[in-house]
Amino acid sequence: MANHFIGYQSGQGFLYHLSGASKLIFFILVSVACMTTYDTRLIALVAVTSLLLFKLANIRWKQVSFVIKFIGFFALLNVIMVYLFEPSYGESIYGAKTVLWQGYGRFYLTSQELFYLFNLALKYFCTVPLAVLFLMTTHPSQFASSLNQIGVPYKVAYAVSLTLRYIPDVQEEFYMIRMSQEARGLELSSKEKLMKRIKGNLQIVIPLIFSSLECIDTVSTAMELRRFGKNKKRTWYTYTNFTSADIMTIVLAVLIVAVTLLLFKWNHGRFYNPWQ
Repeated sequence: MANHFIGYQSGQGFLYHLSGASKLIFFILVSVACMTTYDTRLIALVAVTSLLLFKLANIRWKQVSFVIKFIGFFALLNVIMVYLFEPSYGESIYGAKTVLWQGYGRFYLTSQELFYLFNLALKYFCTVPLAVLFLMTTHPSQFASSLNQIGVPYKVAYAVSLTLRYIPDVQEEFYMIRMSQEARGLELSSKEKLMKRIKGNLQIVIPLIFSSLECIDTVSTAMELRRFGKNKKRTWYTYTNFTSADIMTIVLAVLIVAVTLLLFKWNHGRFYNPWQ
């Protein structure tokens, strides 16, 4: 069961030796760049690189399959909803109309709309793998210390560290509640219809929320008893200095943002238009 949890897992490779702060800065800058641009060349390059980083980090598919499938479902749902609300949006963006499927009424498919939806789906392959890589290669305590190192107040850094630390615990609690529900006869496997599975999983969310609130209250009380926040500064059990690799990682992220801005000027906007 533990193999399905998204959280820090020790390993070897340059990703594990990078500072948590540099990885967070890279993730935020690259995600913002990929979310703002619709240049297929850039987001495809970032998406392929993100997937290759999984190989370098020795992260196996079974470790992340559940989360990737879960996010993939919502990505597909988002693409479908965008199409249903405005099937002709691609035409207005690219200024052309090449009909691939006549459809019915206002629902038809053009090359321009398909290209726009492809770019929209491709964005998920840029951000989701980077987010998973960040969670699985960053030790929470080391990440908190590196945040504090670059000027973030240690209270905020510790709060972020606790969030990362308890992500696997929340996932484990979810699986335990799900198994107990299945033991009571609630069918949540792939044998059941999709809507019933969604409804069944939503029933798990309520006890999971109450369980998480109880855990938060326990941790908060323990921190108060230990007089957390009394001093202006604190030491860290795990502390890593910034290296040249961290600086290069941040510089690479800044370069990607710079390339994004240059593409805005080159494309006369956010969209890359192959029909011009």
